[in-house]
Amino acid sequence: MEVPQESRYVKRTQKDYTMSFKLQIIQEIERGNLSITEAKKQYGIQSYATILNWLRKFGNFDWENQTPSTMAKKPEQKIMELEAQVKLLEKQKAFLERQAFVADKKAILFDMMIDLAEKEYQIDIRKNSVPEQSPISNNKNNKQ
Repeated sequence: MEVPQESRYVKRTQKDYTMSFKLQIIQEIERGNLSITEAKKQYGIQSYATILNWLRKFGNFDWENQTPSTMAKKPEQKIMELEAQVKLLEKQKAFLERQAFVADKKAILFDMMIDLAEKEYQIDIRKNSVPEQSPISNNKNNKQ
């Protein structure tokens, strides 16, 4: 028995689709005229992933942020995004304040240790005077 020509499976590749065909499908999907599944059935595209790849490559959708770049956001969406951003910034601020607090405490502790070592061993650990400049740097300063 021979299978009728219409129902035979035809394997296609990405090269079988022209760029204008791909862009036409992407445009219809982005306008909301078709879903990916509907476009797949209507145009005889074998894989959902094929259309998804076209959308990622050639579409206007911002795949990193998962929001359409051409669609205007509602005020509620903007407010929610800004509130999330404020919360993130507050967390970062609190973390940095904790780090600054710890760094200040460490500096105080190190100063106390140096003071203790200077008293214990009767030596100057800190430099009290500005170091003298080398003759090479003095010549450079005089020339200018």
